[in-house]
Amino acid sequence: MNLNSLDLAGNSVISIGIERENEILKTNIAQLQAEIAQLKMDFARIRSPPLVVCDVSKVMGDKAIVRLANGNQLLVNIHDSVRSNVAAGDTVLAEQRTFNVIQRLEGAKTCNPEMFLLSRKPTIKWADIGGLEDEIRELKEAVELPLMRPDIFKTVGIEPPKGVLLYGPPGCGKTLLAKALANATNAAFIEIVGSELVQKYIGDGAKLVKEIFMLAREKAPSIIFIDELDAIAAERIEGSTSAEREVQRTFMQLLAEIEGFSKLENVKIIGATNRFDVIDPALTRPGRLDRLIQIGLPNAAAREGILKIHTAGMSLRKVNIKTLVEKTNGFSGADLRLVCTEAGYCGIRANRAHIMQKDFEQAVEKVKVAEENTDYRNMFG
Repeated sequence: MNLNSLDLAGNSVISIGIERENEILKTNIAQLQAEIAQLKMDFARIRSPPLVVCDVSKVMGDKAIVRLANGNQLLVNIHDSVRSNVAAGDTVLAEQRTFNVIQRLEGAKTCNPEMFLLSRKPTIKWADIGGLEDEIRELKEAVELPLMRPDIFKTVGIEPPKGVLLYGPPGCGKTLLAKALANATNAAFIEIVGSELVQKYIGDGAKLVKEIFMLAREKAPSIIFIDELDAIAAERIEGSTSAEREVQRTFMQLLAEIEGFSKLENVKIIGATNRFDVIDPALTRPGRLDRLIQIGLPNAAAREGILKIHTAGMSLRKVNIKTLVEKTNGFSGADLRLVCTEAGYCGIRANRAHIMQKDFEQAVEKVKVAEENTDYRNMFG
């Protein structure tokens, strides 16, 4: 092997070594550049101001009213990227300096009191309710009259009741009466189910109750209707769990709002419950929900009135309402409505455009069987 060939071999080895070193250097440089970029991002994140967590009370186009943790409310802008996703009740992140909403927190929806405010009045009218004439009169005197004619009570010199408690078996018209009252008055109507006041975190339930009454005072004259009130107003017992104590805190806040230092003025409270036996006596003492109206099962005259209302728009042929009244003893108003619906299905199955007496009789038997199978009294003997 001559010297030239040795020189060429040596040069090739040296060039390969240099190329490998260059590749290693390039790889190292790329890694260092990536680390530098990450450090720059971390540095920028550290220097960036913290975002503010707040709740959206109301959305108005490209703006929103947000509530801060300290209770203050601000009208702020919503960033274009999240404008279509932000709704009332959402928890969002806002810039610390301008409070502009820039991000929506997924799965972090809060209970906004305005979500319970009915934007449209119910269509139920007093005339649509049968068999509850005395109960309707009492409800009008206790709630409707003080809101519509407060001057009468000032002239006489008496204070109208703050609230009413409707109690009785399910399906007898308690919620229906509240809806008819909302339709009959010009008052703002806030509808809540008792279980909705039971919140996950300590203090949130009491806070929600306070905010609902604040909203009611702002919208006065107004009516607060709490259905299934026994969910938070059950009689207090010793040795309760932490969850039960939280429910009790919410109940105590409700009592404080009903009879507190701030007068309710034109705010009326209607409670409804199927379990009057478990209601805490503190709620029904004078000065609170002291007007008690029992909504019981309809008697014969009431059942006739209810059936006439539900069959008014039906195509009937040779149907004896009096006979149906006798066969439906012990039925609630909801049961009677179901009888009419089931009778209509019987006519449809028979390919008829009208409903006959035998259709109603079949429907009565079907509802009776369903009631017997679901009656909780039979479950416990």
